[in-house]
Amino acid sequence: MVKLSVIVPFYNVQQYAPDTLRSLSANARDDFEFILVDDCSRDGTPDILARAERELPGAVLVRHEKNGGLATARNTGMDRARGEYLTFLDGDDWLAPGYYEQLLGAIEGLGCDFLRTDHVQCTTRARSVHRVPVGRRNVVLDPREVILPADRSTSVDYAFAWAGVYHRRLLDKGLLHFTDGLRTAEDRPWIWKLHREAESFAVVNLLGVFYRRGVASSLTQIGDVRQLDFIRAFDQVIEETATDRDADALLPKAVRTYCAIISHHLGSIERFEPAVAKQLKSMSADALRRMPQAVLDDALDSMDLQRATKLRRLRRRAAAAGAAA
Repeated sequence: MVKLSVIVPFYNVQQYAPDTLRSLSANARDDFEFILVDDCSRDGTPDILARAERELPGAVLVRHEKNGGLATARNTGMDRARGEYLTFLDGDDWLAPGYYEQLLGAIEGLGCDFLRTDHVQCTTRARSVHRVPVGRRNVVLDPREVILPADRSTSVDYAFAWAGVYHRRLLDKGLLHFTDGLRTAEDRPWIWKLHREAESFAVVNLLGVFYRRGVASSLTQIGDVRQLDFIRAFDQVIEETATDRDADALLPKAVRTYCAIISHHLGSIERFEPAVAKQLKSMSADALRRMPQAVLDDALDSMDLQRATKLRRLRRRAAAAGAAA
C-alpha cells in the first residue's frame, strides 16, 4: 500500500527542477510515491525528469503531449495516484528533509480529512514565514466554520494546495480535482469547495515547504491573457457558493474577495499587454454586473475608499454600456 502520493507538475523549470528533485529524494520513503508530471516542457526539464525517473526512489513519470496548465497537470497526477494520502508540490519549489514524514504523522495523529500548514516564501534576497490565517492549532475543526468573517483574511484566502495534505476519501468524493484548464487562480474554487464540503480539517505548526516567489517564468509574473482566468475561477466560486445551504452568510465573503482580486489586478494593470489590459477592464466590469448586486453594494461599502471608488466607477461604466446596448 502506498501511504503518500506527491503530485509534482513541471513546466520549463530546468533552472529549479534539480533543487526540487533533491528535496524529494531527502523525503523519500518506501511507501511514498512521487508523480512527476511533465506538462510538455520545451527546455531541458524533460531530460532532468528522465534521470529522476531512474534515480529518485518512488518516482513515476507522466508526460503531457500538450501543455494543459497547472490545474490539468495536477489532475493528471491525481488520476495516477495510489496513496492513502495525497499532497502537491510545484516544480520550482522545495522541501526540508524529512518534512513529509512529519506531515503524514500529523494528519494520521489528528485523523481529519485534510491538514493545512504554514510555509516559507523565498525571493531572491529574503525569506519570510507565511501562516495559515487560523488561530487554533493542532485541533480538529469544521472547515465551514473558518470561511468567515468576510472582512478578514481566512483559510479560504490561503489557497496554496501544496501547503497541506489530504486524505484519499476527499479524492473519492470528488473534492480534490481542480477545474480543468484553469491557468491561474485554479486553487480558489478548489479551496472553497474543500471548506464547504469536507467534514474536518486542522492546522499544525509545521514548516517545511519553501515557495519560490517571483520566478520570471511563473504565470503570476507574466501579464498575458492567461492571467484573466482568475475571472473564470471566481465566477465558479460565486456560482457554487450561491447554491450552498449557507449562501446568505458565505456570499459576502466570496464577493468581497472577488472585488479585492479585481482591484489588485487593476492596480497593476501596467504589467499587462495593452490588448490584455483592455480586456481585463471589460471582463472585470462584466464580472461586477454578474455578482449579486445587493451583496456587491455591501461589499463595496465595507472596502477602503480608494478601492471602492475604482470598482464603483467600473461598475457604472458597465451599467452605462449595458443600457446603451
